[in-house]
Amino acid sequence: MSTTHFNADDFEPAQKLAQDSESVRKRFKAKFKRFAARLPFAEDLLAAYYCAFDRTTPRRVQLSLLAALAYFVLPLDFMPDLLPVLGFTDDAAVLMSALRMVASNIRPDHREAARRALVRGVDDKDLDAALNGG
Repeated sequence: MSTTHFNADDFEPAQKLAQDSESVRKRFKAKFKRFAARLPFAEDLLAAYYCAFDRTTPRRVQLSLLAALAYFVLPLDFMPDLLPVLGFTDDAAVLMSALRMVASNIRPDHREAARRALVRGVDDKDLDAALNGG
């Protein structure tokens, strides 16, 4: 079994996209709504989104999370997202790495908002709430 090794060049498109938070937000909304039901890490992904757009989150944490979210929304990545089950494994790995680095900044209210949104079904209003402080 081979292991995938990532290097800095692999993340260059995500890093460029992360610099445009509005583009990340729009692309995230569209992709998350399309795939949320199939993602076993949907709650973590949504909590990261809320944290990234929370105005009280430190800038360095926002940038780390935006890079992970940007990787999620990129149409081309290591494993095409259309592949059943395996398609999101690279996205999950990138997100989990980012979450480990900034875990103390993802507050219980970010997680609770993510849980509530997933229970009632995520819509634009839920995702836009992150822009108003989470």
